[in-house]
Amino acid sequence: MNRFEGKVAVVTGGVQGIGRGVALRLASEGAAVVVGDLQEDDSTAAQIVADGGRATHVVMDVRKPGDWKRLVDEAVGGFGTIDVLGNIAGVVNSVGPDNVVDLDETGWNLVIDTDLKGVWLGMQAVIPRMLDNGGGAIVNIGSMAALKGLENLAAYSAAKGGVVSLTQQVAMEYSPRGIRVNCICPGTIDTPILAGITESMRENFVSAHLIPRLGTAQDIAAAAAFLLSDDASFCTGEILPVDGGWNTKGSAG
Repeated sequence: MNRFEGKVAVVTGGVQGIGRGVALRLASEGAAVVVGDLQEDDSTAAQIVADGGRATHVVMDVRKPGDWKRLVDEAVGGFGTIDVLGNIAGVVNSVGPDNVVDLDETGWNLVIDTDLKGVWLGMQAVIPRMLDNGGGAIVNIGSMAALKGLENLAAYSAAKGGVVSLTQQVAMEYSPRGIRVNCICPGTIDTPILAGITESMRENFVSAHLIPRLGTAQDIAAAAAFLLSDDASFCTGEILPVDGGWNTKGSAG
């Protein structure tokens, strides 16, 4: 398939995990990809180019409006426009507990600023360019933590819940002007963020799903590619769990 032939995609968090999976999938279907990431590692863009595609790597912090302006300028300067946005970059609280009593302001700000503010800033930076083009498509990444209470994920749940609501609000505002905005809520995905977990923790994550495995970056990339493509031309404001049946299993009975 070449659903993105002639299209230009911006993907944040594109160095590893879900972001890398989305960037590679869009490139495999013809998109020129601007990979935005806090890391200087340009291996995702290099892989796309080695495979015969077009890509560039931009070191940027999704929390900073100036970095978003620079990324948009580089995307437009290098490829002419922006057609699709994958708002993938995200973090969990790595500086302490993430419950409302023990969570400190540093941890709260890190997660909220990256996972929610970063999504807002991305849409704020890219939507004007899409309006100039007559339309576009955006996928934001939420989480199952946005849809149900999960232990030790207070800031993360708040941020991802905000992403869900913001997705629906922006879809309401801009879909009549040709910009579709959707949100994917993944289950537990086997990415580098899980590198430090124990085997028993991994087994617990697997057992939460009706499909007895962890998700992969490719699972989320496939859903993102659908929602960003014209195949999803009647989809906007949708909140799509890609969770191996976790939500269904949790609500059974």
